[in-house]
Amino acid sequence: SQYSAVDTNPLSVYVMQPIWNKIIKIVPLWVAPNLLTFSGFVMILVNYFLISFYDWDYTASGTSPGLVPTWVWLFSAFTTFCAYALDSIDGKHARRTQSSTPLGELFDHGLDSWATSIFVLSFFSVCSRDNGKTGVSVYTMYIYLSIVLFNFMCSHWEKYNTGVLFLPWGYDISQVVLIAAYLLTSAVGVEVWQKPFLFGYYITDALVILLIGFSLFLSFPQTLYNIHRAHLKKTLKNDSLYEGLLPLVSPLLLFVLLTVWVVLSPGNILAKQPRLFLWMVGVAFSNVICKVIICQMSSTRPELFHWFLFPLALVVYAAISGVLGWMEEAVLAVFTALVTAAHVHYGVCVGRQLSEHLNIYIFSLKKRVQE
Repeated sequence: SQYSAVDTNPLSVYVMQPIWNKIIKIVPLWVAPNLLTFSGFVMILVNYFLISFYDWDYTASGTSPGLVPTWVWLFSAFTTFCAYALDSIDGKHARRTQSSTPLGELFDHGLDSWATSIFVLSFFSVCSRDNGKTGVSVYTMYIYLSIVLFNFMCSHWEKYNTGVLFLPWGYDISQVVLIAAYLLTSAVGVEVWQKPFLFGYYITDALVILLIGFSLFLSFPQTLYNIHRAHLKKTLKNDSLYEGLLPLVSPLLLFVLLTVWVVLSPGNILAKQPRLFLWMVGVAFSNVICKVIICQMSSTRPELFHWFLFPLALVVYAAISGVLGWMEEAVLAVFTALVTAAHVHYGVCVGRQLSEHLNIYIFSLKKRVQE
């Protein structure tokens, strides 16, 4: 299917696009677009693991002065900007080198679906978790992450139904806010997040309110409006309501199961292992959404229940019924490792199948030799 995307965000159109058009001229024509996409993702990962090393349990910024070295925040701003730039120019570069393929589109959106949660998890280290005086509670973190992922899901659910990806306004704004937050932290220290800045509200409160406002009053209504408009124009991909809503079933069940675990965990798993748990949430979400993206690109029906829901339901049941007991954290760790391995394996397999099917290399513009 022909890829079509619409971007109406003034920040993107008037500020960022001219910058990307300048940067793209530096990229050599022999570089494969997927290499740009992948490099950006690797930078996000490296940054995430670096922050995790200094701040495993999200408490480092709650102390004054913060325990994370200033250069780490500068590095975060740098890697976030690079990833944002690479994610914005990969498509332009593909058109420039006449190498736009469905593989490139899937690669881009598939990695985005994973990167979305990693951006959020890195950002939580800036504001730190609640220590009784300042910070954000781990439950707020979970809700915050869920809303961001819900937004991502909406734009792809919309594309599944309309065939057009309306680029969410929140994306460019969130990237610019992230970079600014890292620069601010490196300039004045983590203390800036620990003092009220307006009417007794903290910057983090403002960001949470902004995010929820953006999602509930801008992104989601826009999604419904675009689908409704396609319905009126009779350009909807799916005739029945059931078909149209099908891709939402697995992500919503995933959210229900995870929330049940968070709320009913006897060992309070989210408070004990916030980084592990939230990472697992992000990976699981990415895997479920990748299936939707593939169905939307290949015009096939997604299955009602994603396979991952079954092992998750078992683990959640074992945890909340108290069967796991003191082993809950260990089981979470093993489960998270398995989910991550399964997701990487899935990505590699899909990539290889597509590269063989389309007769191209993933990371090179050379054509495969026909056997």
